Amino acid sequence: MAAMIRAFRSSSSSTLTNYFIWRSLSTAASSSAAPLKSESFSPFIDTKDKNVQWVFLGCPGVGKGTFASRLSAQLGVPHIATGDLVREELSASGPLSKQLTEIVNQGKLVSDEIIISLLSKRLETGEAKGESGFILDGFPRTVRQAEILDDVTDIDLVVNLKLPEKVLVEKCLGRRICSQCGKNFNVAYINVKGENGNPDISMDPLLPPPQCVSKLITRSDDTEAIVSERLRVYYEKSQPVEDFYRSQGKLMEFNLPGGLQESWPKLLEALNLDENEDEQSAAV
Repeated sequence: MAAMIRAFRSSSSSTLTNYFIWRSLSTAASSSAAPLKSESFSPFIDTKDKNVQWVFLGCPGVGKGTFASRLSAQLGVPHIATGDLVREELSASGPLSKQLTEIVNQGKLVSDEIIISLLSKRLETGEAKGESGFILDGFPRTVRQAEILDDVTDIDLVVNLKLPEKVLVEKCLGRRICSQCGKNFNVAYINVKGENGNPDISMDPLLPPPQCVSKLITRSDDTEAIVSERLRVYYEKSQPVEDFYRSQGKLMEFNLPGGLQESWPKLLEALNLDENEDEQSAAV
């Protein structure tokens, strides 16, 4: 992990020529995983392993954070969401916060340099606390970021969560945050008819408890125009990342069949993970 942090810190500068030197430093710490095949994909994961290094891909609003945080609790590794890191920085004061506000409000992707800097700080903090392994959510978003990550650590598995675009837009517009406790909810009732032979998708809302109802706020970037722009940018810039990991045999495609209740057990099944009641409680 230390080698990865040093490499991320260095990669935030304009020169990228030393990545292959750093890779040799990190290989010893993360060489346990064999390449995984994207076809007939059936990974076996030992839930006692605290050193998994996973990436969650998917469009904005697909639920990367929800599923990654549950798996984080199940496997005992930190869930690192770059979106959360950006929002934490947005709540601070200073030049970077103002720069990020302009980027987010325009629905654009945050630059590699900023994301790598924020991620580097998060990994450094985690290492000081004794963390090992991670589940990354929101990084990498471009092939360049994927190449940077590939040069400093060995990713075991990349889970690509998928939903139809109409469902994604409805989910994003339904998102709400409690301004007091900070928990996330969703007020959208989704019932989308399947097209081209695909099944219908229904999702119940994730409603807040009574004490949070009057304190719900909408994220400033959850407007239809910004959501549509974020999806357009994702398709243009980030989908090549899927091909990057598919070529390595590390990509697992997972079409979400519905909401959390329907999708969670099927995701565990796809990962060959058992749902433990105690771990399930901790994840909730």
